[in-house]
Amino acid sequence: MTTPANPEFTHVRDGLPTMVDVAGKKPNKRTALAEVRVELGADIMSRFEHDDLHGTKGPVLQSAIIAGTMAVKKTSDLIPFCHPLPVEHCGFEIVPDATGLTIRCEVTTTAKTGVEMEAMTGAGVAALTVFDMCKALNKAIRIQNLHLMAKTGGKSGVYLVDT
Repeated sequence: MTTPANPEFTHVRDGLPTMVDVAGKKPNKRTALAEVRVELGADIMSRFEHDDLHGTKGPVLQSAIIAGTMAVKKTSDLIPFCHPLPVEHCGFEIVPDATGLTIRCEVTTTAKTGVEMEAMTGAGVAALTVFDMCKALNKAIRIQNLHLMAKTGGKSGVYLVDT
């Protein structure tokens, strides 16, 4: 993906914040993939059993997926200039390792605008849910590096994060 020489903020018109006008756009299939890292510490990760962490509040990863999915569907209620979108697919991948989790959220729609914010909101809220459910075990949990990994659709085409 290339960035224009003089990019402009799309949500500012005449110096005022505004929702982007998508009335003239044609709907097309759009996807976005976001990722976030949750550093829980080796002590918490040693409690991993049967593909999940089981705490007093319930299954951590299952709860994170449910919360993340709910957040994807409510993104336009949280971010002022996001358009409400019909979410056609929302999926999560949570990859554990010795010290934490990598959470990925993928969202798909057929609409006039993209789902980047929905994917990042889903990943972020899933990470916050993990934090909430594990904070009694470690006050130093860190949520790091929430970012867009990839997107498709729209006039800017395909974007893949540089690795």
